[in-house]
Amino acid sequence: MRLRGQRGSRNVEDRRRSGGVGKGAGIGGVGLLVVLAIGYFAGIDVTPLLQDQGGYSQSGEARELTPQEQQAGEFASRVLATTEDVWGEIFPELTGRAYEPPVMVLYAGVTRSPCGDASGATGPFYCPADKKAYLDTEFFVTMSQQLGAKGDFAAAYVIAHEVAHHVQNELGILPQVNQRRQAVGQTEANELTVRLELQADCLSGVWARAVEGALEPGDLEEALNAAKQIGDDTLQRRAGRVPQPHTFTHGTSAQRQRWFALGFESGDANQCDTFGAARL
Repeated sequence: MRLRGQRGSRNVEDRRRSGGVGKGAGIGGVGLLVVLAIGYFAGIDVTPLLQDQGGYSQSGEARELTPQEQQAGEFASRVLATTEDVWGEIFPELTGRAYEPPVMVLYAGVTRSPCGDASGATGPFYCPADKKAYLDTEFFVTMSQQLGAKGDFAAAYVIAHEVAHHVQNELGILPQVNQRRQAVGQTEANELTVRLELQADCLSGVWARAVEGALEPGDLEEALNAAKQIGDDTLQRRAGRVPQPHTFTHGTSAQRQRWFALGFESGDANQCDTFGAARL
């Protein structure tokens, strides 16, 4: 993805310097991947499992960022700025209102949020309570080395996906779905969550179409591969489990790829109505 000359966003809250984070040697390799996958597709915080095994821990001491962390932060800031530019144009056309962008919180290991503790184990997420997207930039390494989702545009897709949840929140979709989820059983709540996530994938595709001029050869394939690698069925298989559709909360790999592609090909946010779709 070509980001040279792209401004950085001012809506970044970098917490990575306040409190160093260390990693022990208890879980490694396949074991760590299994724990991360469980946390991601089940929507639970598995930080205690990692801490019990010498995983993520916070020292409480200020530290300097590594060159890799600085680079990841600059990348995330520039990608966030592209989402501000894109939705700054599209959102008023959809609603007649100005777009209010989210704040992106960068952290290392663990941090606090109104939606609960954020950790590298739970993966990036959006908290509607404070309208902030939370991202441990180490997740980019996890994507590339452990989940098989390599490339800068794969990482950009993850940021765009969390921003898409903010767009859903600003459109009133997210609070409606959350209210409905509290009134139904777990299986139906999961189905609603899948539709919410797939819509965010589609909106991410709309963003990707709008920044098409910044794409390099292979970028679209990177995003589609990332969507594949973080599908519920793929993650459950990686965790050594037989896929169980009633537990899905993000959609299958094929579904995630399909809805991202629909958003990219159409460039139209109105085509992202997963809640009205008979087939996902």
